Amino acid sequence: MEDLLPVRVTADCPSIPSILELIQRTFAFMEPRINPPSSMHRLTVEKIQDQCSEGEIWAIGERPSACVFLSAKSEYLYIGKLAVQEDMRGRGLARSLVDLAEQRARSRGLSGLELETRIELIENHETFRRLGFVKTGESIHDGFDRPTSITMRKPIKVK
Repeated sequence: MEDLLPVRVTADCPSIPSILELIQRTFAFMEPRINPPSSMHRLTVEKIQDQCSEGEIWAIGERPSACVFLSAKSEYLYIGKLAVQEDMRGRGLARSLVDLAEQRARSRGLSGLELETRIELIENHETFRRLGFVKTGESIHDGFDRPTSITMRKPIKVK
């Protein structure tokens, strides 16, 4: 059984192409359901390398089964591109990555975690609720006249 502990990804990590493939595979289900299309389509190996330098990426598994992007955003640590390979779901990998994000936010003295999820992806909203997130707002992508995503936050206690 491969190690299921999160490891920080560096810009020179050989698994970066696999992280891109993981995100593309796990986000594919949403394509017929969301509008505008996912920002995943603009993601490249080079942009992942930039994220490693400008923020953080953490992955689980040598050929990653799960990953998360973290970026400082005012008083919150922003969670992006949280992805878990379909056959690895239900094993606590998303929870492990969210717990890690809490530790990273706490170490920076931040108030909590924040993420955005598309308004149509009700099952994602429920997953994030189970992980302790609450809806705090809605946003509209440029060119739309209706909300297209929701913002969710999870406050953390600074020890």
